[in-house]
Amino acid sequence: QVRLVESGGGFVQAGGSLTLACEFSGSIFRGTEMGWYRQGADYQRKLVARITPGDNTYYADSVKARFTISRDNAENMLYLQMNNLKPEDTGVYDCNAFPPVRSYWGAGTLVTVSR
Repeated sequence: QVRLVESGGGFVQAGGSLTLACEFSGSIFRGTEMGWYRQGADYQRKLVARITPGDNTYYADSVKARFTISRDNAENMLYLQMNNLKPEDTGVYDCNAFPPVRSYWGAGTLVTVSR
């Protein structure tokens, strides 16, 4: 059974950086397109970035040139490097497959960016 555990969130001032990590338990990680999602004050989860098994990446316009998604297939890990953080980046960040699988949602990790 697949289980995803996110970590790395925290409180940071605008302009700061954080690196999120997602541990994927399950043997299918290597062949799964993965994404990072953010749930903001509107409680809607929105795709922030995604990465294919072959390391092709996609970013939402709001995070382009600031965030970098990466994966380590040998370790079943997904990462999100976030630089030059802005208050509007605040939210709970979850990793999941792309498109998301309902049963994969974990607890997420909270990122709070102050002005």
